[in-house]
Amino acid sequence: MSQEENRLQTAVETLKDAGVRITPQRHAILEYLIQTLSHPTADEIYKALEDKFPNMSVATVYNNLRVFKNAGLVKELTYGDASSRFDCVTTDHYHVICEECGKIVDFSYPGLDEVEHVAEHVTGFRVNNHRMEVYGTCPDCQKVH
Repeated sequence: MSQEENRLQTAVETLKDAGVRITPQRHAILEYLIQTLSHPTADEIYKALEDKFPNMSVATVYNNLRVFKNAGLVKELTYGDASSRFDCVTTDHYHVICEECGKIVDFSYPGLDEVEHVAEHVTGFRVNNHRMEVYGTCPDCQKVH
């Protein structure tokens, strides 16, 4: 079994344990999120799956993304006023974002895991999580200039 198949099976089990029925549309949306690394918008997911599910609406995609988010399988990434992008939760990671085309790429930096402990120690807060974004220009956009 490939890593993607394993992740999909684990995600399906998580939903079943939460009492969520696995419809063909839900399965396809989840599979698409696990396979793509592009942090798609709901519209992009809809367009990618509309041939396979002609009766599915954008609202169905949004509703399922909300179900996945509530189950802890998906993170909603909001940047300014652009459409939300959705990221299938795997391990803790950060995002580097192209300011020109909007491309988002994951990267890990385990050294930052300690930042929550430092923040708690310095401020007295109980820290739940953190988020970091790095902005720049992706290699493709650099070639254009």
